[in-house]
Amino acid sequence: MTTPGIYAAKTPAGLSPPPLKPASFLKTIRASSENPFEIIPLEAYEQPFYLSKSPLGKVLMVNDPEGVRRVLLDNVANYPKNDLEIEFFSAMFGEGLLSAPFAKWRTHRRVMAPSFGIRTVESYAPAMVDATVAFARRWDAQPEFSEVDIAAEMNALTLKIICRTMFSSDAEELAACAHEALEFAQTSMDFGLLDILPLLGPWRIKRTVSAIRAHFSGMDTAIYRLINEREKIREEAPQDFLTRLIVAKDPDNGVGLNATEVRDEVITIFMAGHETTAVTMTWVWYLLSQHPAEEAKLHQELEAVLGGRDPTVEDLANLSYARMIIEEAMRLFPPAPGMSIRQARAADEVCGFKVMPGQQLLISPWILHRHRRLWDNPERFDPTRFTKEASEKRPRFSYLPFGGGPRVCIGATLALTEATLILAVLGQRFRLRLKEPQEIKLQTRITLRPKNGMVTILERRRTQTRS
Repeated sequence: MTTPGIYAAKTPAGLSPPPLKPASFLKTIRASSENPFEIIPLEAYEQPFYLSKSPLGKVLMVNDPEGVRRVLLDNVANYPKNDLEIEFFSAMFGEGLLSAPFAKWRTHRRVMAPSFGIRTVESYAPAMVDATVAFARRWDAQPEFSEVDIAAEMNALTLKIICRTMFSSDAEELAACAHEALEFAQTSMDFGLLDILPLLGPWRIKRTVSAIRAHFSGMDTAIYRLINEREKIREEAPQDFLTRLIVAKDPDNGVGLNATEVRDEVITIFMAGHETTAVTMTWVWYLLSQHPAEEAKLHQELEAVLGGRDPTVEDLANLSYARMIIEEAMRLFPPAPGMSIRQARAADEVCGFKVMPGQQLLISPWILHRHRRLWDNPERFDPTRFTKEASEKRPRFSYLPFGGGPRVCIGATLALTEATLILAVLGQRFRLRLKEPQEIKLQTRITLRPKNGMVTILERRRTQTRS
């Protein structure tokens, strides 16, 4: 079978240079419903800020690390999240970490922090590996060169892993509800001109928000049932995420979370956690299929470190190249490419730009991760950008796969641990080749997905892995 080269499939917009000029009105409207980042002109990737003007309004794109720091950290109180974003996230997650007001967010963050500490995350590693090994056996049962949609496969795998780490089981009812609810929510994030019209827009938004809440009712029922069952067996309950959250206390006042608050945080972590890791791994397999030299280097590391056995948490420190591949994949295809639109409460100055009250600002990992002032040959896949030395030299707010500032993602360590273990388990056993011909289109909703999935061909590696 011929090894595909870098241009085996049509290059996605993420790996091609940005357009030289702003898009036309019609192209802007079309792109806004699919992948609005593909029409951002080159100037935005060269200047510290770029003022975007479109039918949806004027948005200041802040593309300088110090400017990002100003908005997300130094003067964060002046730049709250956009009301529409909070409304949509609240429909899905209630008042979880992604949508809670600052005072509640700060309390919940303190309560939840121990559940995401390094030692706690390490305790989840065996479950992550076991779930991935079981998943690999299903692949191994298929004929050689079978075709699989790797986007759907990674979604199914990360769903199983998060069920195991959060609930100590596959939680089939919850997994089915979660998949359906998230798919509906992602589809609902399709905004156009009708959504900004004075009378029709608010009605359409309200209708969408109500529909999203309704689609999450099945998850609510399943989660509240699990919470009630755990409360009854608190002393004998498994030490998974759900139990830790139920018994956790605020270190300042000893107050824990009530059932509704536990529900909100469980859904937030459950939904955001598995989806972002799934899309990250989808793009990892895509990039490896297009870059055989980097794939070969990964295989060399896996063989040197693991020698055919399954990974343990102790191996993570030695799987440095695997980790660099994942970090570079998140640079090129950030799981949340737009992150957040903020609206200035008071006048300020960012990167020399006079910000007036009401000004909308966008901090986009998509743009930051490709900015010409921050990265050499930014469209090129190069895992060595993330050696320890290179990362230490890089400005803090130039790389934001997990956001930045006080609300940086609490699950970053968990996500990187899970992704590295998945890559180690499956990378020893299989190579994935992109089916040809195939056009990979990007779709931006809550996360960055391949629009129509991604068909890959399973190819067994000859290394015999010892489980």
